[in-house]
Amino acid sequence: MSSILLRNAQLVNKGRIFPADVFISDGFIQQIAPSIDRGADLEMDLSGKYLLPGIIDDQVHFREPGLTHKAEIFTESRAAVAGGVTSFMEMPNTKPPALTQELLADKYAIAAANSLANYSFFMGAGNDNLEEVLRTDPETVCGIKVFMGSSTGNMLVDNPNTLESIFANAPILVATHCEDETTIRANTEIYRQRYGEDIPIDCHPLIRSVEGCLLSSSMAVDLAKRHNTRLHILHISTADELALFRNDIPLEQKRITAEVCVHHLYFNRDDYARLGSQIKCNPAIKDKSHQEALFPALLDNRLDIIATDHAPHTWEEKQGNYFQAPSGVPLVQHTLNVMLEFYRQGRITLERIVEKMCHAPAVCFQVDRRGFIEEGFWADLVILDPDRDWTVKKDNIFYKCGWSPFEGHKFKGFVEATIVSGHLAWQDGVFFDGTPGKRLSFDRR
Repeated sequence: MSSILLRNAQLVNKGRIFPADVFISDGFIQQIAPSIDRGADLEMDLSGKYLLPGIIDDQVHFREPGLTHKAEIFTESRAAVAGGVTSFMEMPNTKPPALTQELLADKYAIAAANSLANYSFFMGAGNDNLEEVLRTDPETVCGIKVFMGSSTGNMLVDNPNTLESIFANAPILVATHCEDETTIRANTEIYRQRYGEDIPIDCHPLIRSVEGCLLSSSMAVDLAKRHNTRLHILHISTADELALFRNDIPLEQKRITAEVCVHHLYFNRDDYARLGSQIKCNPAIKDKSHQEALFPALLDNRLDIIATDHAPHTWEEKQGNYFQAPSGVPLVQHTLNVMLEFYRQGRITLERIVEKMCHAPAVCFQVDRRGFIEEGFWADLVILDPDRDWTVKKDNIFYKCGWSPFEGHKFKGFVEATIVSGHLAWQDGVFFDGTPGKRLSFDRR
């Protein structure tokens, strides 16, 4: 359909909630007004509903190519859209990893044919592909990913000369996974000596420790300051790292930014007793004192963005012992609902949720005409029924892996419909797969 008219919505945008109608045509928001008197191919009455900008998730792992027994761009983009995520930025640790421009182009081709959501893919940095990294196009690629600590796919960059060269010469934003590898290996041996192969899962945050995170994040910040690199540190999980980040200047002026993920806000070390390896992830979910420090830092803008680090593995893979169970949690479908729980607890407003999940990623990555409900912007929109209760069950989990740490949990607030680049992609349990999402572009002139 070429036009959609949304009537009687409560728009949540740029720090305000206000009533308005929205007219969409040819993929874009054409008009926002108190009342719009014109016809459309589809009209929807949103009385009692909120209209949010589409969420931009700047860190997901959709596992394609090479790991498609866990997930595919098709399946995970559908799960994303069902949860109100209209755009994603996907990581390079697939199989093979996206370490050349040709392999990166292959991922874009898969998404162009199969992704229901809008998409971008990070170029992967390794110890020996600097030439390829420097060929990355700033207008069509979200950023360069550097693993300064090993994780799924083991793309560790640990050559000091390589790190210097990447930070000194990167043509666009550098996003880092920061955990000090030497610290992790030393801690692993300590706990292996103590427990053998049967290390208790709640030792994970002691092995992938606070000290390891701080050492690596501090190194990344130091490199960025010396080379004036545009640095974005992913999934901050400790109180100790928060002093690295500024909150005294606007996001648009920051050269160093940071994100927090929903699982580090929601879970703490006590939850390993209940969920075990379901919540094993890198960086590890840590104790309650670190969890409680993250929220104030989010609200005072030391932490700029909320993301998921959506990283699915099969249920069978997750049943192994400490060394066998891989790290990663499927989250992209339920990220908005997690934040709505905090909203209902009075810990954050809807306006700030939208700022951190929609506006800030668009500003941080300089995404072209997305992340806001504005005339002339792409129509990426989420219709939220704030009062509808629903329970996470096997039949409404859309990840290919088929499980979630939230299974059996009742949420209040339901994504009733999602519009992606002007196309109705999801409505009340039904996907409309006929129109793929668009490749994100970036205004970095």
